[in-house]
Amino acid sequence: MPRRRRADTPARPRDLTRGAIAPTLFAFALPILGGNVMQSLNGSVNAIWIGRFLGEGALAAIANANNIMFLLLGAIFGVGMAATILVAQAIGREDLPGAKRVIGTSATFFLSASVLVALVGLPLSRHVLEWMGTPAAALPHADAYLKLIFLAVPFLYAFAFLSAILRGAGDARTPFLFLLLVVVLDIVLVPLLMLGIGPLPEMGMAGAALASLIANALGLTALLAWLRHRRHRLWIHRTERHLYRPDWTIVRALLGKGLPMGLQMVMLSAAMIAMISMVNAHGVDTTAGYGAALQLWTYVQMPAMAIGAACSTMAAQNVGAGRWDRVSRIAGTGVGFNILMTGALIVLLLLLDRAALSLFLGDASVALETARHLNRIAIWSFLFFGVTFVLFGVVRSTGAVLPPLIILGITLWGVRVPFATLLQPTLGVDAIWWSFPASALLAMLLSIAYYRWGGWRKARMLAPREPGAMPSEVPSHPPAPLAGVDPNDVAPATRQPARG
Repeated sequence: MPRRRRADTPARPRDLTRGAIAPTLFAFALPILGGNVMQSLNGSVNAIWIGRFLGEGALAAIANANNIMFLLLGAIFGVGMAATILVAQAIGREDLPGAKRVIGTSATFFLSASVLVALVGLPLSRHVLEWMGTPAAALPHADAYLKLIFLAVPFLYAFAFLSAILRGAGDARTPFLFLLLVVVLDIVLVPLLMLGIGPLPEMGMAGAALASLIANALGLTALLAWLRHRRHRLWIHRTERHLYRPDWTIVRALLGKGLPMGLQMVMLSAAMIAMISMVNAHGVDTTAGYGAALQLWTYVQMPAMAIGAACSTMAAQNVGAGRWDRVSRIAGTGVGFNILMTGALIVLLLLLDRAALSLFLGDASVALETARHLNRIAIWSFLFFGVTFVLFGVVRSTGAVLPPLIILGITLWGVRVPFATLLQPTLGVDAIWWSFPASALLAMLLSIAYYRWGGWRKARMLAPREPGAMPSEVPSHPPAPLAGVDPNDVAPATRQPARG
């Protein structure tokens, strides 16, 4: 029947190689931003429950435990980012078999690695927390929370991987809707399991982590069922299960490009651990104030992260399609959006800082003024961070992953950590807060310089004529979409015609 046939036909992902840049980018970034809002709202609601009912020691525990989790999973995120770019490039050049081959190989690699990280992290959680100098009052909470989070890791990051793949194909709406389901489940379950409401046992911090595990497991199951039911064009069917066997050409690309991107997250998380270790030395009140400010900062960086992710996917599809005329306009539009949106949020949160921070600490908390003080100093760094994040997203879309890693290493470990360490005898704890804008400003300047004069346009994710490469990797027209060729270097007769 016609109605049934239309319902079973999967919708095509958004084609990001056509149409006006600004509205297309905004429409694609909006669900990503909505997802970031929901995730941050989820974390903030949990922090409010924990801070109000379990105390400042438990809130400090959240700040310590989350830094460890992000450190151990950074490399896996890099593989997911590399897979997303490969899928986006394949979709841009209308190569569905190539996209599915990337998905099959990277899913096997990604999920295996996440299980390994979970198994390694479980027995080491308390030792790493102690090594960080986690305050004694926060240590039992942090350990109970982190152990269950490690058990949830395969569900957490399988869901994140599927969401990233769908966005790489141009579909940002579906991941948002299923993330909304996860967040609603988590928000409902956290107080029930944490406080032992009704017949449920009172689990404290472990209850918050268990709620995350259950919500993500149910969300992942629902997303997989939906993809299968809708016969999504990226779904790997029973007859295509051979695609889960690793394709070593793709594995080399995932490792060669994914590990440097993952190392960026590892480096950032390691720097945050170094910072919170310094903060811990100033006592639990300072750590609690810092933890409350971190909750606000998740909202401040959301526009930049959403726009940067949208720019990366949109640029990758245009690189795959050979539409270099659009790539530079994507970068400029993304930077403009970031300045407007991030700047507006910074001003708003500075005006309402007492009300916002007291949500996590309470009006009478001795840590409230500490949080307000450090927030006024450090929050401006996210305006610079946003520009850097957008430009990094664009240059990574071609496969240029080492320069962003080097820039991040210079600014975090050459500026932020030494600045905070060496100037504390002079500035006290303020040296830690001032290290954020100092390093972020330098990162922005270096990223602008690399975008303007660097060789990122000549990078590639996959070598098109590598031995053993799949036929779909070899472009059928002269300006190879994966080769990163500057449009000025291509003869006019070989350029692809404009497509909107």
